[in-house]
Amino acid sequence: MPAAPDFPPSPDKVVVRRALISVSDKTGLIEAAQKLAALGVELVSTGGTRKAIADAGLPVKDVADLTGFPEMMDGRVKTLHPVVHGGLLGVRDAPAHRVAMDEHGIGAIDLVYVNLYPFEQTVAAGGDYETCVENIDIGGPAMIRSAAKNHGYVAICTDPTDMAEVLAELADGGATSLALRKTLAARAYGRTAAYDAAISTWFAGALGETAPKRLAFAGELVQTMRYGENPHQSAAFYRFPNPRTGVATARQLQGKELSYNNINDTDAAFELIAEFDPASGPACAIIKHANPCGVATGASMAEAYDRALACDPTSAFGGIVALNSTLDAATAAKILEIFTEVVIAPDADPDAVALFAKKKNVRLLTTGGLPDPAAAGNTFRSVAGGFLVQSRDAARLTPADLTVVTKRAPTDEEVRDMLFAFTIAKHVKSNAIVYARAGQTLGVGAGQMNRKDSARIAALRAADFGLDLRGSACASEAFFPFPDGLIQAADAGCTAVIQPGGSIGDDKVIAAADDRGLAMVFTGVRVFRH
Repeated sequence: MPAAPDFPPSPDKVVVRRALISVSDKTGLIEAAQKLAALGVELVSTGGTRKAIADAGLPVKDVADLTGFPEMMDGRVKTLHPVVHGGLLGVRDAPAHRVAMDEHGIGAIDLVYVNLYPFEQTVAAGGDYETCVENIDIGGPAMIRSAAKNHGYVAICTDPTDMAEVLAELADGGATSLALRKTLAARAYGRTAAYDAAISTWFAGALGETAPKRLAFAGELVQTMRYGENPHQSAAFYRFPNPRTGVATARQLQGKELSYNNINDTDAAFELIAEFDPASGPACAIIKHANPCGVATGASMAEAYDRALACDPTSAFGGIVALNSTLDAATAAKILEIFTEVVIAPDADPDAVALFAKKKNVRLLTTGGLPDPAAAGNTFRSVAGGFLVQSRDAARLTPADLTVVTKRAPTDEEVRDMLFAFTIAKHVKSNAIVYARAGQTLGVGAGQMNRKDSARIAALRAADFGLDLRGSACASEAFFPFPDGLIQAADAGCTAVIQPGGSIGDDKVIAAADDRGLAMVFTGVRVFRH
């Protein structure tokens, strides 16, 4: 490891006399170049950036004028040169560095404005392998890292907001402060780290590696929060590059700032409602503490909401409402009858938005669409000293996936009810039991330490709200290890049971179902959610 050299302290103020600009995204480029030129800053640039600045009538040097080498190899080599990196890395107040710069004709570069080839956007657009590789920037990250390392003398900007801060400082004396240069350096390394993370993740996917030796991922700050799950915890919200449609991409039309718990619960609600194709009709899910307290379909969205609310109107108070299609005025009026934290939907019509405007604290989010529930992807969870990664639970079942294991086969109606209930159980914290009938949840038992208690609690909740479980379907997200949970469900009134199967006690559970005249199917798929 190199020892720290005996450099003099970095100056607080550095006058910017030369700036190197090379940007892929040219948003605000000309305005920034004009302001720098007006301050007497010498502009140096490359390729299309240099042409854009020159076309605006501003004096600008080509990097080749400094290096003595032309851009070559289809643009792969243009700034990878000692004159460039010496100008970035040279410690101006260190005698040996000053001698080397003078001896080799290396001029100092005081400001760098670089944003990178659009690798992330190329991947998101479905670029082929070769196109993605060509959009991996090499010179850009190298310049960013050099400038950031030498932040004692160089200001590094990687996006227009950075440049705006620099220009604001330059307006008062033409110099940057050390405090700002340190801040910019930290951001710059965050940008190159995120860029490299995107590249390594893409390579792993292209090579089919599900568990690469090193896994890197990065997010962009969306929001700093007042606190996390509890007031004594700090929290922030980050968005992945090319994010899945949902709470991270949603537009907030109104309401208070989303809290940590709001975002967590809203994500759970929208991931659940995405299971229901709008082409099959309206569907509504009401979530509380990441668990569904009611889910239903209906002939209209207002009816779907009424049916979802009927499952547990007590828990729905202060909950999250998710819809699979446009929020209309009739549904909005019903939602606003009770206290609701967040409503999320693909869209909202103007009349619904106008109604919500009367309740300014209610958060209304629109996403522009639904994510594909069967799409590939990963989920992450932190543990002490590390994190767990797994593929998304994209399991989806059809009648053809079910194996009848009892003497009585289910009716077509019971099959529909079982699949509906199992879809909901996939989004309930384990151990989970869901009773449902005719596209409506009737009782939800979540997060219990044994399956019998989940079955009993779900039945008690149905009874509390006057919902009859006779003729309902019961879904268990994992197998019944003993007959007791199934017997509890049968005694509550269900006539059809759906579960993964696979327990050493399956024979006893099947016998108990046959004794009670139940129809039971195995899915062969477990959908635990811890």
